[in-house]
Amino acid sequence: MDPEHCTTMEEVRAGVDAVDRAVVALLKTRFGYMEAAARIKPGRGAVRDEWRKADVLAKVRATAEQLELPVPDLATDLYEQLIEASIAYEFEVFDRTRG
Repeated sequence: MDPEHCTTMEEVRAGVDAVDRAVVALLKTRFGYMEAAARIKPGRGAVRDEWRKADVLAKVRATAEQLELPVPDLATDLYEQLIEASIAYEFEVFDRTRG
């Protein structure tokens, strides 16, 4: 149900719960890509890529603005944390599988 059609708090909560499940599933997929990156990158030094991090943050900001997210800074702040966690995980996978 779209938020604008909600008429009860139960509907709102069910919608929020559904979105949260979808976000967590997407995070799982994103971390799968970190595993692939750890497998594909030529060396440990290639794991942290500041240019790519800046590129992702810029794209997230642009998307938040395009979608008129009420709090665009939230998107970039969350992604800053997500990217750092992704890098840490990629280092972990790299070291475990190739180190």
